[in-house]
Amino acid sequence: MPKKKKKRKTGITGRFGSRYGTKIRQRVKSIEEEMKGYHECPKCGAEKVKRVGTGIWKCERCETKFAAKAYKPSITPIKKKIAEEATEE
Repeated sequence: MPKKKKKRKTGITGRFGSRYGTKIRQRVKSIEEEMKGYHECPKCGAEKVKRVGTGIWKCERCETKFAAKAYKPSITPIKKKIAEEATEE
C-alpha cells in the first residue's frame, strides 16, 4: 500500500505558498485571524461585531455600525463616548 501524503495545515496564509518567509506569514496569519473573528459590541456588549470594510464594524445583534481601527475595533474610546451620552440624557 502506498503511504498517505501528509497534508499541511496552512490556514489562512496558504494562498502565499512558500513565498515571503515564515515570520511574515505567521504575522499575517495572526492579524487576519483576529480581524476576521468576532469582537465585543460597544453598545450591547455581545460578541457579535464583524468587520464590514476598512475601519467599518457592525454588530450582527443590535445592527450598530461604527468606525474604529482597520484590523481590530478599539472599543474603549467608543464605550466612553456612549457612557457620556447616556449621562447627558
